Amino acid sequence: MYSESKIRSLFMQAIALCAVVGVATSCSRKELAVDDAIRFNQLGFYPAGEKVAVIYSDTVGKQPFSIRDMASGRVVYTGVSSELRSSSFSDRNTSVIRFDDVTVPGQYRIEIPAVGQSRTFTIGDDRLRDVALAGLKAFYYQRASTPVEEKYAGEWSRPSGHPDDSVLIHSSAATASRPEGTVISSPKGWYDAGDYNKYIVNSGFTVGVLLSLYEDFPDEVQRQNANIPESGNSTPDLLDEVFWNIDWMLTMQDPYDGGVYHKLTEPDFEGFIKPTDCRKQRYAVAKSVTATLDFAASMAQASRIYAAYEADYPGVAEKTLSAARRAYEWALKNPNVLYRQRDMNEKYDPDITTGEYGDRSAEDEFFWAAVELYITTREAGFLSTALAGAPSVYRLPTWSRVGGLGAWTLIRYAGTLEDETSKKLSGEMQAQLLAYADSAVQNAESAPYCAPYGRDARDFFWGCNSDAASNQGVTFLYAWLLTNDNRYRTAALHDMDYILGRNATGYCYITGQGYKSPMNPHHRLSASDESVDPIPGFLAGGPNPGKQDKCEYPSDIPDECYVDVTPAYAANEIAINWQSLFTYFATALNASMQRQ
Repeated sequence: MYSESKIRSLFMQAIALCAVVGVATSCSRKELAVDDAIRFNQLGFYPAGEKVAVIYSDTVGKQPFSIRDMASGRVVYTGVSSELRSSSFSDRNTSVIRFDDVTVPGQYRIEIPAVGQSRTFTIGDDRLRDVALAGLKAFYYQRASTPVEEKYAGEWSRPSGHPDDSVLIHSSAATASRPEGTVISSPKGWYDAGDYNKYIVNSGFTVGVLLSLYEDFPDEVQRQNANIPESGNSTPDLLDEVFWNIDWMLTMQDPYDGGVYHKLTEPDFEGFIKPTDCRKQRYAVAKSVTATLDFAASMAQASRIYAAYEADYPGVAEKTLSAARRAYEWALKNPNVLYRQRDMNEKYDPDITTGEYGDRSAEDEFFWAAVELYITTREAGFLSTALAGAPSVYRLPTWSRVGGLGAWTLIRYAGTLEDETSKKLSGEMQAQLLAYADSAVQNAESAPYCAPYGRDARDFFWGCNSDAASNQGVTFLYAWLLTNDNRYRTAALHDMDYILGRNATGYCYITGQGYKSPMNPHHRLSASDESVDPIPGFLAGGPNPGKQDKCEYPSDIPDECYVDVTPAYAANEIAINWQSLFTYFATALNASMQRQ
């Protein structure tokens, strides 16, 4: 067996010989066939960032490779791939290719005599800017109660659907002030996922993540132009888009007692038809403590942000803070009013069978709401509640586990805290987050796909591309902001590489991006329009061995348990909460990579 140094030497000698005999850099050999087993971030690499590709193969390891500059035709780098790396949960193997030293912007490809050649890739600045913008623009396509116009949406334009100006109060939500059947108007907002309903729990979480992106990376957000109707005003497009949903959320608060309805929905899901063809009656369903606290948290956060944009949003800061206070007071009086759909359907008609967004406890929601209200008002009573519900360990935030959003806010505002109690709480949140990040980065470089995410079978579940991969990447960026330690930013970059193509399926999981992306997401808007291509910019849920949709999948291996067909909602659906985490991740990572 040749040593690695010997193989590299022989490879360089071969290249030199080709140059001597004047047969250019192709070595007069037959052109290698493109082999999609050579996988990498399909959107390319940053000049100063780590550059990793993976050979997905059971047999190919320790192979000489070269990097060819497509403009000049010259080989600019040679190396040898790693030994075969095994997975902890499958019999699949990989071999890792590294070429960090290639830093000149341009178009390149990888050539491996024993395998083939890769598709062309780009090295350059701002590699994630377009996908981050596409992630934001996806929210515009999800708007309810308005035409999505051609000048903003191109081939994905559509007429207005779901005006939601004649929504009925469901029997589960009836009060003396608003009895069953009362008609309310509740337009705007975003369709939640692949369906046409609107849910406060998921909306509150989504708004919280996107507003956190604005607070953490305002300069990057300021330079985004998403080409939406509000573009060109004095407010960043992200905040304009978020307000479309906030404006709907405000209509879901009972004006008589401050409680917030859990969701606005038809009794059961519509078919895969256009919004204009939907005819089912829609209802405002049961108030819940979790919906009310998620509402309070996101409204308190919105209040301090939109105060700076009074010209475009007059009175919004005051209105949202007032709404947050009233919601919080209702939650204090009704701490155990959890949403339990099965129990509700035994008492009330019509039965509701759409997304439940149920929860077993509101402790984390109380923490998040109290933190946001404290940071906005600096009133000690909110801090006391936050202290009582503070988590003991950092967990990646999801719609059902929102404590991490409170941690992000306490970390973000650490420098503005004046009393010792809040400083200590912020310090605890920082320590918890860094402990998570340190644990997650350990041995990531030796993983089959050279990423912190995807090493364990437990990484794959419903929505894992967001709730695990994107979420972890965001957390790494918080750790990087706290410490300026580039280990964390590099870990985030590798998680993004995984999402965008360096993975077991070879998919770039964002519609309309890369050379292999989902074409058939579980998304009624995409499935019911006339375009062959799905609406762009959406993150698909990702591999899910749970297979709750009962579809036929090509593999049972956790990281390969993905199928690109419309019925496969367990792996191929889109959702605004997943979209928010990916949009934060892509936008923030692109911003961070400009800071060398």
